[in-house]
Amino acid sequence: MLRIALPNKGRLSEDTRELFADAGLEVRARGERALTASLGGVFEAIFVRAQDIPEFVADGAADVGVTGWDLVSECGRALCCLADLEFGRCRLAVAAKEEIGIDAIDDVPAGARVATSFPRLTERYFAARDLPVEVVPVSGAAEIAPHLGIADIVVDLVSTGSTLRTNGLKEVATVLESSARLIVAADGRASSRLTPGSRERDLAELVGALQSVLRARGQRYIMANVPRDQLEAVRAVLPGITGPTVIDLLNSALHVAVHAVTPAAGIYRTVAALKTLGAEGILVTRIERLMP
Repeated sequence: MLRIALPNKGRLSEDTRELFADAGLEVRARGERALTASLGGVFEAIFVRAQDIPEFVADGAADVGVTGWDLVSECGRALCCLADLEFGRCRLAVAAKEEIGIDAIDDVPAGARVATSFPRLTERYFAARDLPVEVVPVSGAAEIAPHLGIADIVVDLVSTGSTLRTNGLKEVATVLESSARLIVAADGRASSRLTPGSRERDLAELVGALQSVLRARGQRYIMANVPRDQLEAVRAVLPGITGPTVIDLLNSALHVAVHAVTPAAGIYRTVAALKTLGAEGILVTRIERLMP
């Protein structure tokens, strides 16, 4: 059974559980504090800290894991991304106190002190730009460092930037874009419980199941009865994946049923355009999964 390392708490854990449940891999644990669980009776989950997951996967304690790309990049282990899970989006950013006049990365003076909980990524970033700085490792949020006189510059995770602004900091550069990723060891290391063939099959099935849910989240399935003489115009409104499906209606020579997958964004415009073409009985529904 494939062993999957999942975050044990926080928003990353909640979003991961929701995605796996939507893919038919709901967490079945003996209790809220259980450290292991079944995923839909198909895979085994172990719950650990998100920052420890890269190490667990790299060492073969877990066959695959879900964690933030920032943590994967910081750990420095040989890991590969199987899929971007499209949640937990953020960026690792360089920010400076507003009053010290740093508006771009090239304005950072040599020898500046930079507080961060991502020392490896920070050192690599500044070294690649030939900017000698003193990296000050801190635990947790780094934005407090300038108020304590520890540093004038921080490298920290940013989502909206509101926390930086609240603390008098200005974002000046992006080190890394991050989101939740499905990761495996780059060397193909796996548990001795699994044969290579079964591991590759299980990984392919897992990736396919998760991606089918992600692919469906931004789409809607729309059905409508449209005048037959408006089919060419309807094709422009509902291009679908490979074009709309057109079905003859019983006892109606004037109308046909048209079915298509269309982006959820702007669905109200699509409905309005169909109404303009004389469409009737319009139905829009969510899609649970969408396979290519």
